[in-house]
Amino acid sequence: MVGSLALVGSGEYLPAMTEFENSLVQDGVKNGKEARYIQIPTAAGRESNQSLAYWKELGHKQASAIGVQADYLPIYTREDAFNQEFVEAIANSALMYMSGGDPHHLAQVLSDTPVWEAIVENWKTGGSLAGCSAGAMVLSAHIPNFRLLKKTATSGLNLLPEIRVIPHFNKFFKWIPESAAKVLLHVPDNSILIGVDELTAIVKRSGDSDWVVIGEATVHVLKGLPDQQLHNGERITLSIL
Repeated sequence: MVGSLALVGSGEYLPAMTEFENSLVQDGVKNGKEARYIQIPTAAGRESNQSLAYWKELGHKQASAIGVQADYLPIYTREDAFNQEFVEAIANSALMYMSGGDPHHLAQVLSDTPVWEAIVENWKTGGSLAGCSAGAMVLSAHIPNFRLLKKTATSGLNLLPEIRVIPHFNKFFKWIPESAAKVLLHVPDNSILIGVDELTAIVKRSGDSDWVVIGEATVHVLKGLPDQQLHNGERITLSIL
């Protein structure tokens, strides 16, 4: 029983995403998981203590609004990703949420570690997995370098090897034509490139063959399938998970 999987453009723990995040928790609960979610702030692990405290508090406020427990796991380094306490905390949680920051750091910390294995195992047995911004980008086989577009992409966590995600699409790519984005990012012909706008997500529910768009804005299909824009409630087949 594979759990729900969400790719979020931005907005983790914000009021606009409360209903959506609650739905991911409830998906996990329906699959027999405990009514709690795990905050995984690894992508922000090199930010200031003030920034990390902000994300922790924001996540806890969201948990309170939803009515569940939030467990903040300070997984900032590869050493942290081998911590057995964190592995045990992940097990049987209804939702695991990888929030934003640096996707390259996130991949470097989690790749081939017990924490990542625990995340995948819990997802494969019914827990929901969400990645916001960097957390969405890292699930691909490769992560583009937005700031150094000529630089070779780095390896991701490879959960969705055929899908590449551009988060914050309406903020950072509004100045560039969609047709140019797929060229600049050097996306292989066998990959699907999607742009996910802010406060918007695309989710594949447990047992569903399609992905569904949820949120205020748009998901842009840029390569690998016919170019199109999808809005709240619209469905598309992206992978065979």
